[in-house]
Amino acid sequence: MYAITGITGQVGGVAARTLLKQGHAVRAVVRDARKGDVWKNLGCAVALADMNDVAALAAAFKAAPGVFILLPPIFDPSPGFPETRATVAALRQALEAARPQKVVCISTIGAQARQENLLSQLSLMEQAFVDLPMPVAFLRPGWYMENCSWDVATARDGGVLASFLQPLDKPVPMVATADVGRVAAGLLLESWTGRRIVELEGPVRVTPNEIAETFAKIFGRPVHATAVPRETWAPLFKSQGMKNPEPRIRMLDGFNEGWITFEGGANEARKGIVPLGDVLQALATAKK
Repeated sequence: MYAITGITGQVGGVAARTLLKQGHAVRAVVRDARKGDVWKNLGCAVALADMNDVAALAAAFKAAPGVFILLPPIFDPSPGFPETRATVAALRQALEAARPQKVVCISTIGAQARQENLLSQLSLMEQAFVDLPMPVAFLRPGWYMENCSWDVATARDGGVLASFLQPLDKPVPMVATADVGRVAAGLLLESWTGRRIVELEGPVRVTPNEIAETFAKIFGRPVHATAVPRETWAPLFKSQGMKNPEPRIRMLDGFNEGWITFEGGANEARKGIVPLGDVLQALATAKK
C-alpha cells in the first residue's frame, strides 16, 4: 500500500489518483481526519500523522512498497529554517524505522544551489535523505505554472501581469502540478538502487510576456507584462504580512540571475505534457 503525504494538495492528490486509477492500494497520510474522508470514500486507507510525529509517520509508512514525501510548504520561514529542519529530521527517523521499499520526494529546480533562498528548505531535505537505507528519488520540478493563480485577477480586470520573474523575455522552466503528480506516481512504480534525481519541466519554457499573451487570449482583452522593481519587493512582501521576506527575494534573484536552474549532468531530464494554456484556462475558470 503506497503511503502518500501531502495528499490534500494538488501534487499529492494527482499522485494518489494516478495510483488508484491503475489499481494500486493507497494510504492517505493526513493530519486532519475530516480531510481524509474524501480519500476514504475513494477506497484509500487513512493514516493520521502530523509531519513532526515520528511514531505516527513510521506507522503510516510501515510495509509500504513506496512512500511519497511532500514537505509542508513554509513560504515565510524563520531565519535558518528551524521549522523545516525539525520536519525533515522527523521524516528521516520515521523512514529509518519503517523501512519502506522506496521513497519519492518532491524537491525543486535549483536544489543544488549553494546560495541560501526559499528553496533551500528542499535542499536540506535532499541532504538529510541522501543516505537513507532504501532507494530514494528526488523529483525536481521547475517553477509551477499554477503560481500564475496570483495573476488572474489583475490580468482579467486590469490587463496587467506584474512579474517578479525578469527580464520579461527570459524563458523559465515551468511545469504543471498535474505533470508533477503523474511523474511522481510513475516513479513510485519503478525500481532502482541508491539515489536518483529526476528534473522535470513542461513541454516548452515560458516567458512572462508569453504568460501575458496567453491570458490575453483567454480573457479576450490586451494583457501586458510589467516588471516589479526589485527595490519594492521587501516592503511589498512585508505589507502582505511576511516577517522574513529575504528567502523569497533570494529565490526570485536565483531564477532571474540564473543560479536557480536545473543541474543537468547525470540527472534524468523529463518533460511534462500539460501546456501553459490549459493551466491558465483552468485557473481563470476557477476564479470566475
